[in-house]
Amino acid sequence: MSHKPQPQYLAYIHEGYKPKPSELICTFRVENHPSELTFREACGGVAAESSTGTWTKLTTVKPYMKKLGAKVYGIKGNVIQVAYPPELFEGGSVPNILSSVAGNVFGLGGLKNLRLEDIYFPKSITKGFKGPKYGINGIRKFLKIRNRPPIGTVIKPKLGLKTKDHLKFGEEAWQGGCDFLKDDENLSSQKFNPFYERALKGLEIADRVASETGEKKVFFLNVTAETNEMVKRAEFVEKHGGKYVMIDILTTGWGAFQTLRDLNLKCAIHCHRAQHAALDRNRKHGIAMLVLARLTRLIGGDQLHVGTAVGKMAETREEVLAHCDALRKPMHGLNTVLPVASGGLHPGHVPRLFDIFGRDFVIQTGGGIHGHPDGTFAGARALRQAVDAHMKGIPAREYAESHPELAAALKKWVR
Repeated sequence: MSHKPQPQYLAYIHEGYKPKPSELICTFRVENHPSELTFREACGGVAAESSTGTWTKLTTVKPYMKKLGAKVYGIKGNVIQVAYPPELFEGGSVPNILSSVAGNVFGLGGLKNLRLEDIYFPKSITKGFKGPKYGINGIRKFLKIRNRPPIGTVIKPKLGLKTKDHLKFGEEAWQGGCDFLKDDENLSSQKFNPFYERALKGLEIADRVASETGEKKVFFLNVTAETNEMVKRAEFVEKHGGKYVMIDILTTGWGAFQTLRDLNLKCAIHCHRAQHAALDRNRKHGIAMLVLARLTRLIGGDQLHVGTAVGKMAETREEVLAHCDALRKPMHGLNTVLPVASGGLHPGHVPRLFDIFGRDFVIQTGGGIHGHPDGTFAGARALRQAVDAHMKGIPAREYAESHPELAAALKKWVR
């Protein structure tokens, strides 16, 4: 295909333009098909097709629309910055924002690759959202955990266990020192482990173990479902004394996530990012996890999985730190979000996790607890001992000399 000039796209390039404080800013990585669009046309096309323009000259454009066009104001290599007037967006609607800046533009034929690397929400946008109900300080307050990270587990295997056995292992984890038990992302209401039975019995066990240990014990119940059923499940959890609900924010959908937050439950919202890698794993195309983190905070998740930089997940240390910054640094008065480190972790990773995250994060291990050679209770004790050792400034191997559960964990996983 020969290149056909698209001058209408070039009209959306305004290098040197200074964005207004009210404008939403997107950072894109752009690769063009030279046979279809020049690089500058491709850049302008991103702004045009995500705002007021299209592939051909129109007779329907009115003068009052001129101020509504997005502007490419920065081009550095193949990274561009685009400013969007706030009037382009419906207030308080993440689906509308994403349909604009991350919608059909990704299918533009002249683009070889397009990646939304970052997004900045001005106060003109954030004022339409609630943000997190609790934030880091609120979560610490109701968990009664002042300094150390909250720790917990997701039962493994993630699917297949009957409710009775699932909760038996959960009870052992709570008794061993875990603060929370979390459903896995694909555990919903299967016949072998139905939601309402798991919720009712699990919350009763959590309360009993809390009374026995003198520590708060919480259950992150996965309410992910069709929206009406999701609401029903969330309200059931709150009615029966639950302190958390969990949602798979991407597979459930941003609109459903907003619906959950707008219920204004007393429960904190734990956000799982299942499906994120379908959007962010390709470093040239898609939507970066950093964007998903900012959207989660905007809507109002209290906790979000962000990767580990150790363990089995793919993110680098720099990426994980950027995700944490998006959740913890000031954002027009919105509450903070507690980052969750999860994925292939075991007690031997604890010192490195503190080095990466600081203290304001959640440590979640699955196989790193249930794979302990002496079982779940010992696995939970080993994780708690690893955290205690670090908080006391004692090397893990030295602490393990008088803590056999930690010693066994280090022997199995640390070479």
